[in-house]
Amino acid sequence: MNNSIKALLGSAVIALLAVPASGATFDDVKSRDALRCGVNTGLPGFASQNDQGEWQGLDVDYCKAVAAAVFEGDASKVEYSPLSAVQRFPALQNNEVDLLARNTTWTMNRDTALGLNFAGVNYYDGQGFMVREDLNVTSALQLSGATVCVQSGTTTELNLTDYFRANNMEFNPVVIESQSDVNAAYEQGRCDVLTTDASGLYATRLELANPEEHVILPEIISKEPLGPVVRQGDEQWFDIVKWVHFGLLNAEELGVTQDNIDEMLDSDNPNIRRLVGAEGSFGQDIGLTNDWMVHVIRAVGNYGEIFERNVGPDTPLRIQRGMNELWTKGGIQYAPPIR
Repeated sequence: MNNSIKALLGSAVIALLAVPASGATFDDVKSRDALRCGVNTGLPGFASQNDQGEWQGLDVDYCKAVAAAVFEGDASKVEYSPLSAVQRFPALQNNEVDLLARNTTWTMNRDTALGLNFAGVNYYDGQGFMVREDLNVTSALQLSGATVCVQSGTTTELNLTDYFRANNMEFNPVVIESQSDVNAAYEQGRCDVLTTDASGLYATRLELANPEEHVILPEIISKEPLGPVVRQGDEQWFDIVKWVHFGLLNAEELGVTQDNIDEMLDSDNPNIRRLVGAEGSFGQDIGLTNDWMVHVIRAVGNYGEIFERNVGPDTPLRIQRGMNELWTKGGIQYAPPIR
C-alpha cells in the first residue's frame, strides 16, 4: 500500500472518530418530545410533589437539567415515573425510563452486572440511624437487640447486616418494600430504629408528627455516592447525562449562575467561554447545540444553586454542604474541565 493511500485511509478513520455515534436513547427522547425520568416515590428535598402536584427536589432538577440540554432550554419536557427501590433498575433496564435520578448508590455490582452506567455523583451520602429521643441512645453501638425498620432491595439492608455483624451485635429487622411504609412502621412504633441514608433521615424526620422527639445518631456506617444512572451500550446518551452533571459543577466553580448567565456570555475567561459555547464545539461533539449549558443554567442554575434550593441550610432539611462542597472549598465535588 503506497503512502498516499495510507494517508487517505488515516484521514478517513480520523473523520469517522470525530463524528459522535448516533444514540438510540437520544433519538427516542427527541422523537417522543419528552424525557422519561425515574424518581423517588416521595423524598422531600430530592423528589416529591408539592401541593400543586409539581415535582421538585435535587434529583428532579437533574431531570430538568438534562431536558433543558436536549430540548434547548425547555426543562418542562419531563415525564416523571415514581419508582420504588425494587422497581427502579428493571424500569431502566426495560427501557421504561430514559434516566434514573433517584438517590441511587453507585456500587460495583450495579455498575457492571446490571448493565448500567452511573454518570457521576450528585450527592455524597452515608447511612445513618434515627431513634426516639426517649430511648436515651446516643450511639449506634448501643443498639444491640433493637428492632430496625429498613427498606428491602437496597444497599441499606446489606449495610445494616454488615454493621451489626462487624460489631458483634444482634438486631431484629423489619423489612418493607416501600420507603413510605418503612417510615410509617417506625412512626407507629413497630421498630426502635429507622435506618436509611442520612439525607433520607433528615427528610423523614420532617414528616413525623413530632420531629423534635427523634434523634439522628452521629455514626455514618457506609459510603453512599448517589447519582444519575443510564443503560450501558449508548455512549452518546451516557456522555450527555455525564457532562450535564460536570457542567453544573464547572459552572459553580466558575461563578456562573442563573442570575448572571446572560452577562457571562460576553466573558473573556476562556473557561467560561467554553462552558457557554462561545468557543469550541463541545456541545456539537455530543449531539447538542454549543450553548447547551446556557440552556441548563438558565433552567436550574449551577450545582450549588440546586443544592441550596432543595436541601441546603435555608431549607427545612438544613443540610450543610459538607463533602458535597466543591473541591476548591474543602469538599470532594470535582468535575473534569470542558476543553
